[in-house]
Amino acid sequence: MAFLLAKYALTALIVVAVSEVAKHSDRLGALIAALPIVTVLVMIWLHLENQGTDKIAAHAYLTFWYVLPTLPMFLLMPYPLHRGVGFWLARAIGAVATMACFGIAAAVAYRLGVRLV
Repeated sequence: MAFLLAKYALTALIVVAVSEVAKHSDRLGALIAALPIVTVLVMIWLHLENQGTDKIAAHAYLTFWYVLPTLPMFLLMPYPLHRGVGFWLARAIGAVATMACFGIAAAVAYRLGVRLV
């Protein structure tokens, strides 16, 4: 139970730290947020919980495929924001675009022998 609480605390601390850095520096906040910190932490937690190398390798491999369809959102979302669209609507546009990109990525991955869904 203590290990689980430590995982929660460390993960939350990282998210809060990144948001605080982003308040002061767009570039540094974005750089830190773009780092695969959470993914690396998950792999560390899996290793410490003796989940085995196959599980860790599968996590890393599938993370690659799941990250790809999220990337266009980071290019699309600023467009409506710069044109006066509210944050939540711009966020919704980004979410819809991500879902569409995920559908495309899942179809492409499936043809390559990778099952995402």
